[in-house]
Amino acid sequence: MSEFSQSETQEPRPAVSRRGFLVSAGLATGVAAVGVGTGYAVAQAEAAQKAASGDLGQQKVPFYGKHQAGIETPSQAYGTFLGWKLKPSTDREGAIRMMRLLTDDAARLTQGVPALPDNDPYLALNPARLTATFGFGPSFFTKLGLESKIPTGFAELPTFSIDKLKPEFSGGDLVIQVGSDDPLSLSHAVRQLTRTARSFATILWSQSGFTSTPGAKPEGQTGRNLFGQVDGTVNPRTAEEFDAQVWAQGSPRWFDGGTSLVLRRIAMNLDTWDKLDEGSKELSVGRKLSNGAPLTGVNEFDPPNLAAKSDNGLPVIPSFAHMRRARTDDVTQKFLRRPLNYDEGINSDGSPNVGLLFAAYMANVSHQFVPVQQRLADLDLLNTWTTPIGSAVFALPPGCQPGGFIGEGLLS
Repeated sequence: MSEFSQSETQEPRPAVSRRGFLVSAGLATGVAAVGVGTGYAVAQAEAAQKAASGDLGQQKVPFYGKHQAGIETPSQAYGTFLGWKLKPSTDREGAIRMMRLLTDDAARLTQGVPALPDNDPYLALNPARLTATFGFGPSFFTKLGLESKIPTGFAELPTFSIDKLKPEFSGGDLVIQVGSDDPLSLSHAVRQLTRTARSFATILWSQSGFTSTPGAKPEGQTGRNLFGQVDGTVNPRTAEEFDAQVWAQGSPRWFDGGTSLVLRRIAMNLDTWDKLDEGSKELSVGRKLSNGAPLTGVNEFDPPNLAAKSDNGLPVIPSFAHMRRARTDDVTQKFLRRPLNYDEGINSDGSPNVGLLFAAYMANVSHQFVPVQQRLADLDLLNTWTTPIGSAVFALPPGCQPGGFIGEGLLS
């Protein structure tokens, strides 16, 4: 394994040396490849166990591999999404330079090694499961003349009747997704990646959120959103399910092992939600607030009985319940959910400015996500208390190996 010298860690080189070396000689980060990780459920349990043992800051997620990290990786406590617009001067060669440099930054930072240069290198030494994930919006392909390489089923979302989208939370040519269990490590990584990206692109938006810290919720339970609901129960858990639902299978070939991200910013009206009693809240969702079990079950992961009727002959899980509208037995409409809560203080009227960063990952946006979202837009009682105010889609390339860079199959 290659190692970084003490001088590289504590005395960063000038930016010109880094850029010149990487662009002319090819990417060489000095961070060695790490073996394939364990399954999602096992990794999630291990993360919680290590958090409880007190060594959370030193946990590292491998950067190199078939898939980008930050997708199958068990959700970190904190996350930030950065949306960018390419500068007019950034052509395909410029995009290659950008992705080489961003890959180098990410490969170092995720392993607890400062980026080159880094004026605050000590902030990089405790990654706490830091990941950095990159993706390209539909306009990235059109601006760089890559329309023939757009993945199958990848396109902007249609307009849904419930949407009240704001440009400051929508669209983008490039997304950088950063996650960590330590907000300080996350902030530092965002700053380093932003310093690199802004030479080639202009920031459009930044959205940050959080979920439960590993070990801070009951073992095996999914995290909760700010409505108090367990959010993300129906997710792929095995390698076979990830292959079927999340990872693209070579359409086109450069996208093999990649996935697509749908990011929806959903504002929540807590003031009106809080006026409901617990029973009404559970009927709107179709699950028990206590542990996320379906109204027809006992435990969170019990399969719901959608045919069950109450004593008065009505469905136990109503037709308007969020869970019934989102649920499907069609594997082509299943995908991975990694939601984050956001809390941006108090509005001028005294109401909480809160909501959900709904991040979903799938092989084919048109076939998997759009039908589910359309059903929710047509009839979902939760729409009474939620409003989508931001929306963006990105194609996340597969991972890379040492010496390569994210997006290499598309751009080279």
